[in-house]
Amino acid sequence: MNESNRLHRQIEFIREIDKLKHVLRQSLLMDASRQENDAEHTWHIAMMGMIMLEHAAEPGLDLTVVLKMLLIHDIVEIDAGDTFAYDESGHVDKFQREQLAANRLFGLLPDDQRDELISLWLEFEAGDTMESRYAASIDRLQPLLHNYYTSGAAWQRHGVRSSQVLARITKMAISVPALYDYAVWLVGDAVAKGYLAE
Repeated sequence: MNESNRLHRQIEFIREIDKLKHVLRQSLLMDASRQENDAEHTWHIAMMGMIMLEHAAEPGLDLTVVLKMLLIHDIVEIDAGDTFAYDESGHVDKFQREQLAANRLFGLLPDDQRDELISLWLEFEAGDTMESRYAASIDRLQPLLHNYYTSGAAWQRHGVRSSQVLARITKMAISVPALYDYAVWLVGDAVAKGYLAE
């Protein structure tokens, strides 16, 4: 592959992922002014991943790998759409839809970059490495914070119960126990304040 073709493919990918700014999530911004989009979510969790690294239970995490996972894991939603965390029927074929999207979107890149991003995306999805467990925990905490600071707006709109939120964050106890304890406290306080149904 010559350099001009490589650059062209990279630019096409960059152009295509601009669409992530149009994928709306169920979470509102913390000021409750509007729905968050996937690009904003991605930036926010990448910052959280960097800032919260000291709370990781497993030492020696490769922050570069974590940040790459956090930056790319939702790109598939350009094609597959955002599947709400508590939408059981939406999760039935979620991986298949996202796999097709990963193949198309990352396939826009030169082969070496395509292979790296698909590998990172699969690693995040599998959750078998310490980096993927940490990244997934950060991805779980961020929308919980959004819901808490919007008085449970998305939780209430979708009839989410505290048991569902607690089940969703359970794995955080292994990878980031201090953040898990904080998240459990937030859930309890949200119930006490009427933001979240028991």
